[in-house]
Amino acid sequence: MNEPTKRLAKATALPVDKLRWRCEPARLPFETTAQAELREGFVGQERALRALKMGVELTAPGYNVFVCGLAGTSRGGTIARMIGELHPGTKESSDRCYVNNFKIADRPRLLTLPRGQANSFKKDMQAGIDFLRRRIPQVFEGEPFQRQKGRIVERFTAREKDLMDDFTRKIAREQFALGHMQVGAVALPEIFPVLEGQMVPIEDISKMVHEGKLDGPVAEEIERKYEQFRQEFTVVYRKTLTLSRELASELSYLEQEAASVLVDGVIEELKEKYPGTGVSEYLEEVRHHLLDNLDPFKEREGDSEDQPEGLEGLPKPQGPERDPFRVYGVNVILAHDGDSESPVIFETTPTYANLFGTIQRAYDARGGWTSDFMDLRGGSLLRADGGYLIMYSLETISEPGVWRALKRTLNHNRLEIQPLEMFYPFGGSALKPEPIQINVKVILIGDREMYELMYDYEEDFRKIFKVRVEFDEEMAMNDSVIAEYAGRLRALSEKENLWPFDRGACVRRDS
Repeated sequence: MNEPTKRLAKATALPVDKLRWRCEPARLPFETTAQAELREGFVGQERALRALKMGVELTAPGYNVFVCGLAGTSRGGTIARMIGELHPGTKESSDRCYVNNFKIADRPRLLTLPRGQANSFKKDMQAGIDFLRRRIPQVFEGEPFQRQKGRIVERFTAREKDLMDDFTRKIAREQFALGHMQVGAVALPEIFPVLEGQMVPIEDISKMVHEGKLDGPVAEEIERKYEQFRQEFTVVYRKTLTLSRELASELSYLEQEAASVLVDGVIEELKEKYPGTGVSEYLEEVRHHLLDNLDPFKEREGDSEDQPEGLEGLPKPQGPERDPFRVYGVNVILAHDGDSESPVIFETTPTYANLFGTIQRAYDARGGWTSDFMDLRGGSLLRADGGYLIMYSLETISEPGVWRALKRTLNHNRLEIQPLEMFYPFGGSALKPEPIQINVKVILIGDREMYELMYDYEEDFRKIFKVRVEFDEEMAMNDSVIAEYAGRLRALSEKENLWPFDRGACVRRDS
């Protein structure tokens, strides 16, 4: 027997009671868990907790967090609770809303309001438009406005009559008259020769010559004068059209002047209540658009609701065109109710629309669709503005279009709301909303293999997720760790409304 074999033969067998570790009751410094120090969260993960704390507190770009080594089915909820316990200080996010861009309709305008003001701004805007819808028709129907309008119309009518009377008298001296010719459903002004007291269409003159009712030289003179008068009438008619445009312009100015008192009152009140620069600029655009588009306000509120339904009983077509006052709406996509805590959002379904928002479509009865600023919808990234967004890495990467858009958003801290079709040919929306500057810390949860794979093959991943939080699968057994386990056991028993565990129950573990 050689020397190694002799040494193995001398080894003693390991007793069964040594095959597992047992906790000695003396190592627990309490009689029951009610006396133990309450402990929440993880046990023996100081290094991981320090890394997580550093990750959530760093504000420099690119310091998003990847968590690996964490087991359990509720990992996202656990991380969310841990972040809440850290109480990290972040910049409070503002309220956001989209409004119509009166200069470029397919470029919705973003308004940023102080925290908690977006919903009140929306209500005040709606109240202001409702007030104008009630009051402007009353002003236009009032006696002072109608009297001024009547004077203007009377003055222009007299000028138009003078022009036409002068022309009529001139052609009457040459045996011509001004009448109307029916062309379809329209009666157009026309010049007629007068023969034997009757107005004769110019087309019948050649026929009368052929029938011997009119001499050729006389017919030629009539046709010559007709061409001359027709050219003169063209000049006169253009002058009447000019008068009509001038009349419309003066009436429009009169309407704007009458409505401006009401419009200015509404706009100035809103500007005083919401003094931000962006809001003030938008309200000025609203003021000009209101005064330049008063026709919808001439109907009393509710009159348009009495319109009949679509063909064959179908509902009225849906879409922005159904409501002329929709352009003054406010689409609130992020509002706060005064809560100053940083949002911690755990997105369990990180689809493209859920994360980045989308643009909804309004379909009409013919199957066509339209979208405007009121159809914009925000997602989890926007709701997490100023806080934290937690997702599982595998689901995030495997969803179509998500990883590409997430990289772009985190690289530039700018969120662009677009439908997923923008990533594919021949799809998408013509709308291009103004981008939103956001400040979001993204926390991905995955395993070590996923982290290594992304780190090795995705260059942007290294730039964006610079903080790695790794939870240990093993820890050194000592009195401190035992005390932490006891404190955790106390927290669980209190949560489940159980009696405290005594020292023996804490150390015992049946085979």
